[in-house]
Amino acid sequence: MQKYSRSGPGMVHRSRSGSWALIAALTGLLSGGCASFAPSGEVSRTEPSGADAEPQAAAAKPALADPAPVAARPAATPALRPQAPLSYTVQPGDTLWGIANRFLLDPWQWPEVWYVNNQIANPHQIFPGDVLELIYVDGQPRLARQGEAAGYGVERLSPQVRELPLHSAIPTIPLEAIRDFLRGPRLVTSDELAASPYLLAFADEHLIGGSGVRVFIEDLEPSTSFNYAVVRRGQIYRDPDNGDLLGYEAIPVGEAEVRDFGAPSTAVLSRTFREALIGDRLLTAEAEAFSENFYPRAPDAEINGRIIAVTDGVAQIGQYYIVAMNRGTDHGLEPGHVLDILQAGRRARDPYSLRSVVLPESYAGQLIVFKVTPRVSYGLVMSVTEPVHVLDKVEKPVLGRR
Repeated sequence: MQKYSRSGPGMVHRSRSGSWALIAALTGLLSGGCASFAPSGEVSRTEPSGADAEPQAAAAKPALADPAPVAARPAATPALRPQAPLSYTVQPGDTLWGIANRFLLDPWQWPEVWYVNNQIANPHQIFPGDVLELIYVDGQPRLARQGEAAGYGVERLSPQVRELPLHSAIPTIPLEAIRDFLRGPRLVTSDELAASPYLLAFADEHLIGGSGVRVFIEDLEPSTSFNYAVVRRGQIYRDPDNGDLLGYEAIPVGEAEVRDFGAPSTAVLSRTFREALIGDRLLTAEAEAFSENFYPRAPDAEINGRIIAVTDGVAQIGQYYIVAMNRGTDHGLEPGHVLDILQAGRRARDPYSLRSVVLPESYAGQLIVFKVTPRVSYGLVMSVTEPVHVLDKVEKPVLGRR
């Protein structure tokens, strides 16, 4: 087993017969709110033997440097998958979640294992072609970018400039699954929809329209804003716990750019996600406040919520489906929070007594929250192990639950 030690700031040695050194240019993988690990102690590039090779969910948590403000981290050391690879080359189309899932039983815990060289100013990006390596520091698993062989002696680590555009970095989750959703859907009241302007007619006299079509808008007041979201009233959101009306889903149809205000006003459909219909409503476009590289973490508070809706109203929910939940900022939820999905309320008929028996709740998958309102939040389903349906429960994740 090769052993590494650190003799001073920016110094790394490798001890072996015929002593020689290796640059360990290690970089972390996280968003701007990630924690940084200060390399210290004994580092090994081989797996521990015996019991140390098994996942250790109850092991002590490594020391963390003070990060930018983020939620509290779990107390247990992340558990590795039994067949976790020793290295992995990042591919185009990868996500941080997907990469972490190759190594960890709970991929949302990846901030706990990234081994960060704190001399690099911006260590949270990785790119296609980077080789990630599984190492052990003081017996605890870490992921690092592969080091480069150096000559004999000791070399000083120094920051390196990466000449790649930011958008080529690996994102946290598959953005194509939610990019269009982020541009329009929101929770609205019936009064808000009733008071909003609407599509009166298409200039070409068709009953439906798409991108590039000129439209006439009724009840649009002159404004300094020329860009609007075109939406359609969707399903009613009710809290299944108490029956309260939470609002109405505003289904995104597209975007409209006003050319002339009047009675009626004239606009052009600059973009459409589905066919626009006469009667569709216009709402002021929301500023997009979504960060592509948010920090995944468990919420501080206990979250005992339910899935109340799924986009496009499908019966069974799968991976990368977007769901709405009856919990929001009022309950402590924030973008980046990870929640377990529990299959709830499933019944079976007793073959002898013919009575209906409620089955115990069972783990069915996991989601990550990406948009929140005071009483409703939206999440992207990251994994599914059992069928997931509306009214299934969501709660704070439990390590190792499968």
